[in-house]
Amino acid sequence: MSDVKLTMAHHKRPFANYEARHFLWSVSNDAQGRPSVGTITLNRPDKKNPLTFDSYAELRDLFRALVYATDIKTVVVTGAGGNFCSGGDVHEIIGPLTQMSMPELLDFTRMTGDLVKAMRACPQPIVSAIDGICAGAGAMMALASDMRLGTPQAKTAFLFVRVGLAGADMGACTLLPRMIGQGRASELLYTGRVMTAEEGLQWGFFNALHDGGAVLSAAQALADQIACGPTFAHGVTKKLLHQEWNMGVDEAIEAEAEAQAICMQTKDFRRAYDAFVAKQKPVFKGD
Repeated sequence: MSDVKLTMAHHKRPFANYEARHFLWSVSNDAQGRPSVGTITLNRPDKKNPLTFDSYAELRDLFRALVYATDIKTVVVTGAGGNFCSGGDVHEIIGPLTQMSMPELLDFTRMTGDLVKAMRACPQPIVSAIDGICAGAGAMMALASDMRLGTPQAKTAFLFVRVGLAGADMGACTLLPRMIGQGRASELLYTGRVMTAEEGLQWGFFNALHDGGAVLSAAQALADQIACGPTFAHGVTKKLLHQEWNMGVDEAIEAEAEAQAICMQTKDFRRAYDAFVAKQKPVFKGD
């Protein structure tokens, strides 16, 4: 049996020492001193943290790889210098796009969409800490996150129409209406106008608003709280939250019955019961 376990686990690896090239990556430990919460910081503050071809690709690859992480339980995404992300870099992305052929353009748009797919497919819940400008692809990264904490200064804009493009970009036409409603999403996607922080909170885009100096710590505290839970079960919850958009009610109920039966076989489920009987707080280990 031990040989089987080794075989099944050989493809997994820790990410605490991952060395990012096109953004910052840091990892904080849980109460037991184990790596737990990974924080991605978009770090081009002089330009309000725009994305480049390279940062798109590295973000996509990191979120894909986190499926195999042994240590990262939750992820926080934020930006440096008082802004989240201004979208694609005008000079490093938008300019070159005007010179590309259709096959090259399709390669690019599929890559940007793959970033959203990777964020939705990774089992770790993602919390975005959003201050200042959150626009274009940055707004889509926020939307692809599981939860969003903002500041009163947060300005979110799906501004694709303002550069002569459709509002249908990176999944905006499917994700945004489900988040804030069809009419509100239509307005933002047709006009490209800024959604204020207050609107974002009222409409359900933001889970909460915090002062600028506190939003990152609040996001990391929320991520840490979630990381202390049953992480295998969290991954199941995230998967079904995504998959059940395409299911009927009966199909969704059956999928949840099967998922819950699987979770009932985990050691964390037994730990929760034993802790309840002993009148103690359970310590989950994600297995």
